[in-house]
This record gives sequence, structure tokens and C-alpha cells, in this order.
Amino acid sequence: MLRTRSVVAAAAAAAAGLLLLPSPAQAAGSVHVYKIYYDSPGSDTRSNTSLNGEYVQIRNTTPAAVSLKGWTVTDAANHKYTFGTFTLGKGKTVTIRTGRGTNTSATLYQGRGAYVWNNDRDTATLRTPSGRWVDNCSYNSTRVDYTMC
Repeated sequence: MLRTRSVVAAAAAAAAGLLLLPSPAQAAGSVHVYKIYYDSPGSDTRSNTSLNGEYVQIRNTTPAAVSLKGWTVTDAANHKYTFGTFTLGKGKTVTIRTGRGTNTSATLYQGRGAYVWNNDRDTATLRTPSGRWVDNCSYNSTRVDYTMC
């Protein structure tokens, strides 16, 4: 399901006194990028602990579990994570960490030896196996270490 964000439109509508109702897709829920923790704590040493300190979270707010097999998460430089066989339960969030680890129902690992998310600006894009855009989230800040999408 597609999800869009328009802070400018929402602010303009609020200023004009208009009531904004959610789109049908938003009302039914969505699978979307929820959070990006892009600057892992401490020095960027490329240790597995440091690599796993950066992550992206995907949330399912639909009323049913969703198979994410073949879905991808990419950054602006086209670093790509492709979901294997994985089902995200209704109301659940999965954390995708950059480094190595053992996958669970709540945490997946990319197995990389280098960072994915830039410490100042980047964009996470979520797509279906056919390449259809589902959601994206961007940040442009060095003042904080993460962004909520």
C-alpha cells in the first residue's frame, strides 16, 4: 500500500482551517519505513557492534500479516537489502541491522562490513519484488542520530 507524506500540504490545510482525512490506504494501514538510526553510537570503527548500531525499521500497520519475500530496502547510493522468506505480522516492526547476526522474527541482519546509512543525509526506499514503490523516508541532519518516518 502506498503511503505519502506532505507536511507542507498538511500545514497549509491546517492554516486554512481544513480538515484532513486519511486516504483509504492510510486508513487501512500500510507497510512503511518507520525509523532510520543512521549514526551508530560512538566512533565509526566498522566493528560489528558499531555496524549493528545503525538500522532501518519497517512497520506493518495493516490488519493482516504481510509477506515481505523479495521486497527491498535501498539507500540513495543503491545499497540494497532484499528480504528472504519473511512475514511481518500485523502491528509488528522489523529492525534491519547493517552488520552480522542471527535473524529473528523481530531483527534481520544485512551481513555487511561497511556502513549503509550516511551520517548526514540519505533516503530509505521500500519496494515490492516487482519494483513498485511502497514508501520512502529521507533525512538531512547531523544534529540527531536517527529519524522517525
